[in-house]
Amino acid sequence: MPPKRASAKRKAASPEPNSDAEPPAQSPPRPESSHEPAQKKQKTHAGKAAAPRANANAKGKAKSQDEDAGAEGEAAAATAQPTNKVLPVHIAFAPKAEGAVRIATWNICGLAAAQKKGFKYYVEAEDPDVLILTETKVNSDPGDPELTKRFPHRYWAIADKKTYSGTAVLSKIEPLSVDYTLPGHPDPNSVKGRIVTLEFPSCYLIGTYVVNAGTGLKTLDAKKEWNAHFEAYIRELDKKKPVIWTGDLNVAPTELDLTNPKTNWNKTPGYTEAETSSFARILNASGAEPDAGKFVDVWRERHPGLRHYTYFSYRFNCREKGLGWRLDMFVVSERLLERRDLRASDHCPVVMEIEGPL
Repeated sequence: MPPKRASAKRKAASPEPNSDAEPPAQSPPRPESSHEPAQKKQKTHAGKAAAPRANANAKGKAKSQDEDAGAEGEAAAATAQPTNKVLPVHIAFAPKAEGAVRIATWNICGLAAAQKKGFKYYVEAEDPDVLILTETKVNSDPGDPELTKRFPHRYWAIADKKTYSGTAVLSKIEPLSVDYTLPGHPDPNSVKGRIVTLEFPSCYLIGTYVVNAGTGLKTLDAKKEWNAHFEAYIRELDKKKPVIWTGDLNVAPTELDLTNPKTNWNKTPGYTEAETSSFARILNASGAEPDAGKFVDVWRERHPGLRHYTYFSYRFNCREKGLGWRLDMFVVSERLLERRDLRASDHCPVVMEIEGPL
């Protein structure tokens, strides 16, 4: 569901989870997980609710207690984490850099649900040139008139299973070609709804809702199958022109990318040796793959030591506690970093601006 857009940090003294107070190790990403993008710095215009008038017969002491309780409540509300129930109507973001292309990605956990909770206000405020939506859960092109007007080029990857997964790339810029497949994958039906590749004159853009390894890692083999073919695919594209890979990648690449790495390692989908190793091979930072190009996790490259997250489980009040995972990101061919105005946001939805045309 589309909550407020905010950066939720891990508190310095965040405790390890336990069965009583914190979620268990397996609580974060679940198959077809619920992502809760947060609130960017925004301007909101909301009138202050009028306080109820005290009963004329109420005792002064009771009235004083009510006022004290009200003051405490307001103070608590002022310091509380976002509850992510609905986006405000009035949102303002920083203007796009001149000459840049703004690309945004958001796991909306169902387009129909998102539209009831302020999705359009985010799109209007962000006004991206390209918008990648994951976990759309649509069964056909929704034909939304506002999206149609804003994005003349719309590509919806739809799963065979009803209201399941789904990836879309909505663009103001017409691509040269579009592909919905993962070449070489032995089960094309399992790929449906999870990948859209757009080719532009100067680069490829891949939007993915990557397979989840499943509760108890029951679908880790399917994730390994996906990873093997995707590694080959992104390298082949990179040989032709630079690549921008984005969406819900369903992996926390390092221990900095989730609140409780020790208790989740090799137990929880998104943080296993198989998944993190695959991501590392794509980055190829050490040059261990001599015939392959190098890729960069843009946000991590800009913020090497920070713990910021893009996903918070609905369970156990994870957002309020700052217990999250960084699963949504931009990964780009290293040579794209030469475009000086490349930048990325640590907020959810995740946003990147890149200098010059696509």
